[in-house]
Order: sequence, then structure tokens, then C-alpha cells
Amino acid sequence: MVTSDQELNQAAARLGELLESKGRTIVTAESCTGGWVAKVLTDRAGSSAYVLGGLVTYSNEAKHGWLGVTSESLQMHGAVSEPVVREMVAGALAKSGASVAVAISGVAGPGGGSPDKPVGTVWFAWGSNAESTQTALKQFSGDRDQVRRQAVVYGLQQVHGYLQDA
Repeated sequence: MVTSDQELNQAAARLGELLESKGRTIVTAESCTGGWVAKVLTDRAGSSAYVLGGLVTYSNEAKHGWLGVTSESLQMHGAVSEPVVREMVAGALAKSGASVAVAISGVAGPGGGSPDKPVGTVWFAWGSNAESTQTALKQFSGDRDQVRRQAVVYGLQQVHGYLQDA
């Protein structure tokens, strides 16, 4: 699936408008998307009203040191896992004071995949606290750019749905 710049911008604008209307703030904790969620959110003028910031925690060391992801989770489950993205959300919320966080960790390719976690495997988490954090596992197709674009749009859409229902 090819995700266009227009789709990225529309998803970011929809979430930005919702964040602004609800008086909520967001922080991102990104790995395979390399800050792309924060980038498209901040492309919109006035986004400083609702985007507190974002962390690109590409390495395990950054996930552990900056977000407090436990060494046990990283060793037992790997960076691309539900426990890790849950801990990324918790760490991002604790560090930032934002009202909602989104975390993304995956295998964008072209290398790095395994039989258990092939290229295109991406874990997501989003929420406002440990009790409300939701997760999803997606398998995207395409090249590195396509996997990352799909992950950005999916992450934005999930936070939008979460806030809309809140």
C-alpha cells in the first residue's frame, strides 16, 4: 500500500484539531518511524499548542536510558514487542507531562527481519496512563519508506480514535 504525503498530512491535521479542541497535549516515542509522527504533527501551524515533543529512541540504549524501558523487557521480548512499546508510552508520559503518548517500534527493513518478526512488523502503543494504554501489532507490506509511512498514519489514527472515545 502506498501512503501519500496527503494521507500523512490529513491524519496529522485531524489529530491536531482534536487535540486542540480537547485541550490535550501529545508526546511521541518513536523508533522505526524516526520522528516522523512528531514531524507531521508539527508541520501544522500552531501545533505548539498541543505537541510537547518527541523522542526518537532508535537504539535499545536510548529506549532504556531515556524512557526507562527495562533491560528485562528488551532482553526477553526484543525492542519490537508489546511490553517495550507499553513502557515507551509510560516513560514518555512521565518525562513530558503530556496528556497522551504514542509509541512505535518495528522492523522497517530492508534487513533486520526474522521469522518471528519479519520486515513490516510494527508494534504500537498509545494512552494517557498505564491503565488506559492500548496496543496493536500490525504487519505492513512494501519497502522501508512504505512501511514507515503506513506506521505513521496508523499511529495517528489510533490516537485520534482513542481521544475521540475519551
